[in-house]
Amino acid sequence: MDPIGAALAELQEPDRTCLQRIIDIARSARPEAEAGRSYGLPALLLQGKPLVGVGAAANHLSLHPFSPAVVKAVAPSLGGFSLSKGTIRFSAAQPVPDDVVREIVRLRSIEITGP
Repeated sequence: MDPIGAALAELQEPDRTCLQRIIDIARSARPEAEAGRSYGLPALLLQGKPLVGVGAAANHLSLHPFSPAVVKAVAPSLGGFSLSKGTIRFSAAQPVPDDVVREIVRLRSIEITGP
């Protein structure tokens, strides 16, 4: 099992499905991305660099674009979410919208591969 699948298998529902949705959206946008780990998180890697990672803590789920610039770019679309320099915190009850996940993947892909 890949590192993402192994990490998600340890989670309870609905958290597992919520994080799997993010990974599925990212894989759909960048099918060449490979499952791996980055900064200790299960992540998709693009050309060996972290594209997006996901995590689960006691009180929230998290999406990691590995880029403060990407978080800043999508921040206007994430009112009501807890944001930090490189992390978007959310819950299964209030997931990151699909279109925002796609935009994160698009912006992070440009950072990695160029326009």
